[in-house]
Amino acid sequence: MHVPDTRSLDHWLEVLTSSAATDLHLAAGSTPRMRIDGELIPVPDAERLTVENLDDVIALLLDHTEREAFDRDRQIDLAFSWGDNHRFRVNAFHQMGRAAMAIRVIPSHVPTPQEIGLPESVEDLVRLPHGLVLVTGPTGSGKTTTLATMVDWINNNRDLHVLTIEDPVEFVHESKKALVNQREVGEDALTFAEAMRAALREDPDVVLVGEMRDLETISLALTLAETGHLVFGTLHTNDSAQTVDRIIDVFPPEQQSQIRTQFSLTLSAVISQRLVKRIGGGRVAAYEVLMGTPGVQALIREQKVRQIRNAISTGSQYGMVLLEQTLGNLVAAGTISMDEALHASVHPEEIAGLHTGASSNGRTFSGDDDGAPAPAAPTRKKTGAGRLRR
Repeated sequence: MHVPDTRSLDHWLEVLTSSAATDLHLAAGSTPRMRIDGELIPVPDAERLTVENLDDVIALLLDHTEREAFDRDRQIDLAFSWGDNHRFRVNAFHQMGRAAMAIRVIPSHVPTPQEIGLPESVEDLVRLPHGLVLVTGPTGSGKTTTLATMVDWINNNRDLHVLTIEDPVEFVHESKKALVNQREVGEDALTFAEAMRAALREDPDVVLVGEMRDLETISLALTLAETGHLVFGTLHTNDSAQTVDRIIDVFPPEQQSQIRTQFSLTLSAVISQRLVKRIGGGRVAAYEVLMGTPGVQALIREQKVRQIRNAISTGSQYGMVLLEQTLGNLVAAGTISMDEALHASVHPEEIAGLHTGASSNGRTFSGDDDGAPAPAAPTRKKTGAGRLRR
């Protein structure tokens, strides 16, 4: 495996790791910028970057094969380690015919479910023998960390084979009680779909799909879940109902009836999340949780997706909670402002005056998609396994 030469990036990586930033943006013709608490700010005292500056970085960072791919596709994803315990994800791309880069910090520590405040119902999902668990939200909402947390708990507590398929590999998991194999698209497999098809012959118990991008990967994820595997995946959707629609609508009309049945029978949960600016600094995560109860399965099969929000709002005994309920709790607790809650909500009209039995336990967070979110987690009545313990 190629080890990137970061000499031309060392200064900027030092700036990134010595601040509270989660992302660094470098573009020819512009001043470098960092993202702190979700806000993009100029790097203090930094000069405007030249085309030559970025070309030097690219020339050292990419090997010959990667450079060919970058020139051909006009973009490339990679991840690399730096220093003693730092890891970064990079997207290099072209804009206006010139090079640019977005660099994201990957935390060296994988948080526990308790540290990121996952709802108990979500924690219980890592005990499942099979099923499909989807983690959704916009870019930078903490999806990667949530999945890494689940994989880490399984790694520490279950005698299973865990196979991850990612582009690129971000959190690195050393095998502990479980055997963990991580395949990077481009390095270890040509495509997500090819790696997922091969997974059926690699004897996994748990499969993590970094991104379910299209009909083929979604179809293969459903097949893996249907054939007795526990499958975790991500989608860029805003809430649970939109996630259900996305899964169904990607298929041709003549297949959708069959897919509704297949999806309803394999779905264990949809976790939709946001990171919201916290009063006083940092960010806090808010979750929406849909559990695959028999009632929810029936709504999916019967094309009653619009009723899913009502099922969530009345399903607290199963560990379900609406995003607006969580945001409302955070406002009531003085953790976030009403303006931030309304900005983060898909249905802002539902937040004002919201009454819910769910509690909130928001904790400070100073990361992004690959940082450790500190969510406001709802409590639930005990209906299954207890909270996960390390």
